Amino acid sequence: MNALSPEKISKIMRSVKSSNTKIEKTLRQALWNEGIRYRKNFKDLAGKPDIVLTKYKIAIFCDGSFWHGRNASQNRVHSNKKFWDEKIKRNKERDLENTIELRDQGWIVLRFWEEEIVEDLSSCILQIKNAIEIRIRETIK
Repeated sequence: MNALSPEKISKIMRSVKSSNTKIEKTLRQALWNEGIRYRKNFKDLAGKPDIVLTKYKIAIFCDGSFWHGRNASQNRVHSNKKFWDEKIKRNKERDLENTIELRDQGWIVLRFWEEEIVEDLSSCILQIKNAIEIRIRETIK
């Protein structure tokens, strides 16, 4: 196995983007193709959701598996493990705090793992459409 130097690992990790990621672009393009309009990286809401449907009060997050702790027990970090474990733990806590705050404000919060977007985009779109339908039914009543 080719081990990377700490400097190389650091360079790689610094290059990881926090917005306009491939999975966000993929989901946004699919929404656009469905005629669903959105705002991206909405700064006025807790957690700065990746996609926001303001008309329906729906906040959507596209969570990367590493950064948001999916399958944390399978974490492949070998160096500075304590730092990464704490960072990912705090990310998960912050995700929960943001979700609770948004729901308390009346928002529907949807979170998709990167694998879900890559492997089953149509299911993600269906969940978003179902959330829109819920909002539409609420306004009719």
